[in-house]
Amino acid sequence: MFDHAGGGLLYVLGSDGLEAHQVDESVETIRFSAVMPNFLKRTMAFGRRLESLLEECGDSLSLCHFRDPWSGLPILSRPHSYRSVYEVNALPSIELPFSYPDLGPETLAKIRELELFCLREADAVVVPSRTIERLLLSLGVETRKVVCIPNGADLYEKPPRPAGAPDEYIIYFGALQEWQGADMLLRAMSRLADLDVSLVICASVEGAASKQLQKFAQKLGVADRVRWIFSLREEELRPWISHAALSIAPLKDCSRNVVQGCSPLKILESMAAGVPVVASDLGPVREIITDGIDGRLVAPDRPAELARAIRILLDYPEERQRLGEAARSRIAECFTWELAIRALNGVYDTLNPADRQLHQPAPVSIEVTS
Repeated sequence: MFDHAGGGLLYVLGSDGLEAHQVDESVETIRFSAVMPNFLKRTMAFGRRLESLLEECGDSLSLCHFRDPWSGLPILSRPHSYRSVYEVNALPSIELPFSYPDLGPETLAKIRELELFCLREADAVVVPSRTIERLLLSLGVETRKVVCIPNGADLYEKPPRPAGAPDEYIIYFGALQEWQGADMLLRAMSRLADLDVSLVICASVEGAASKQLQKFAQKLGVADRVRWIFSLREEELRPWISHAALSIAPLKDCSRNVVQGCSPLKILESMAAGVPVVASDLGPVREIITDGIDGRLVAPDRPAELARAIRILLDYPEERQRLGEAARSRIAECFTWELAIRALNGVYDTLNPADRQLHQPAPVSIEVTS
């Protein structure tokens, strides 16, 4: 959120080791750190705290940028003269059932109602892929409001090889939700038993998902060829990415990836490092990779095909080098963070708060609990 003087207020979820209140130059950061086991109750509490912050800011705000409907509700449901941008990286009504399968249809319907309210009331809607753009247009969002700004990656020089890295390895990094398809990669590894190659999995956190996958690797007989590394900082992760023979993004063919779309950072960051990517052939991925030009695409949920693509590229290092160089050029031309920031600033520039009259939203009362 930005005030007329050019300062900013960043309101985010907190975590261990981070201050609840922090001021850096012109940006004030407030972190919501209440511990609540029920996800939906926590989101509503997060929104209520935001509502009180908005009251404290009064008329000083010129722009509010939010990334989830629970933030959007207090921002958009009050009379206001600030402009608003809804950044839709995912729709909870589609994504939450993958993490919380017990959510009933009534709860999901309320969440969709909340999403639609935010999409209707926001002045602009930013999305990371054409796939989710098409979904929002099908839901009735005005074409003029939707702007596609893909995720980006930073280009950097190749760092030194990480200490203790295997001679040749392929890498998977990021989160381990079911729709990410790490289990498909383990299945593919079981078909590559004759190759002297390791799999390095750099996971965001060590939790239930990693433990389940470790047990699955043991069942498949590949546990001794899989190295697990957890919670690396960006500067620690980059060497592991940069020296991998291949980076794998085995996304599954499910509504999380196909209906609402995505713009996978693991793909963009690997390409920026000049590492060839083998990824699932899904619509959002095709927006980034052209098969055989700057990466390889394989049918999702087909471990045999994934293993075949990995095997071929490991056998042809010249082809890997060609794909990696083309991938890095693709990022430099189309997917840097500099380009994304420039595009977002362009959205902000079109939302001149001086042209905004006091907006009186339609009455709304949406309480989502479970």
